[in-house]
Amino acid sequence: MRSLSANAIQTLLITAWLLTVTAIVSGPLHAADETEPSKPITPDALPNKLKNLENADGTLKPKAPTKATPPPAAKDELSPDELANRIAKKMAELRKENERIKAAQALTPKPAKSSAGPSAMPHGANLASDNAMLSHDVHWSYDGDGGPMRWGKIDPANAKCDTGERQSPIDIRDGIRVELEPVVFDYKPVRFNVVDNGHTIQVNLGAGNSITILGRRYDLVQFHFHKPAEERVNGAGFDMVVHLVHKDIDGKLVVLAVLVQQGKANSLVQTIWNYLPLEKNDTVQPPGTIDLNQILPVNRQYYTYMGSLTTPPCTEGVLWIVFKEPVEFSQDQIGIFSRLYPMNARPIQNSAGRLIKESN
Repeated sequence: MRSLSANAIQTLLITAWLLTVTAIVSGPLHAADETEPSKPITPDALPNKLKNLENADGTLKPKAPTKATPPPAAKDELSPDELANRIAKKMAELRKENERIKAAQALTPKPAKSSAGPSAMPHGANLASDNAMLSHDVHWSYDGDGGPMRWGKIDPANAKCDTGERQSPIDIRDGIRVELEPVVFDYKPVRFNVVDNGHTIQVNLGAGNSITILGRRYDLVQFHFHKPAEERVNGAGFDMVVHLVHKDIDGKLVVLAVLVQQGKANSLVQTIWNYLPLEKNDTVQPPGTIDLNQILPVNRQYYTYMGSLTTPPCTEGVLWIVFKEPVEFSQDQIGIFSRLYPMNARPIQNSAGRLIKESN
């Protein structure tokens, strides 16, 4: 075994120290990865290891630079204090938004409830009037939240009640006197039923009654009562009115208005009152018949104009015939209806320059 130079001995000592430190800190010098098992360096192999570390002149070879592994990217971590501050800030924002929503809701008006009864059939060719309401708690009536001034607002189907230009009833005045064609009546005794529909007393009729005017036939479908009379004539009012609703094959409507004043009893009206329902929306089917000729005035001269139904949906295009001569009901007969409906008349509407004709 050859003698080692001083430089070699120094190199050996340094190398031994490096190997010891490396083994302690990071494992074997030659380890390729964390899964490869460690192999100790034997004494026989040490000279070869040292030889590989020396230059020809006995000096140490410089260590090959190693590629540094970049440190892992720093994570965006929050300290406990920072996290608590963020949570507190978010909770404060949520509380503020909740308070804003509650304040807005408190300022929103709630629809008022009405004690009016359920919506019932409008007088117009037996058409149903249980329309879907914007507010299900409000139904059309003659006063309160469902009164005439709000008919057009509580249901979109009633828009004409607000926007129509040919609405009824009107104050009939300034009519043009002309030779009007007489109304031809074909009224005969028919079966009937009586219903209190929540807005008036209505009498539905069997088939067989009709009128003819201007060459067209209109079948009588039903009639009903208003108190006071909805129509006025030259500003004068009447105790009641009977509306007789007729419809032709195309669905066009003609309403005959028979004005009522207090006087002697009417036999046909007394028959109707004898069969009044005990409850609203009940129907009574009497055993006999009625003859509508008994409710017509003797003088058949009339006023006529184009208007609308006087109850929702206020449909326009209705031909109105208002007899000039009123008929009489007794005070008791008017009083009986008044107990049920003390006021069920729509206010007078703007005539808007409509042409009104009247018989000579």
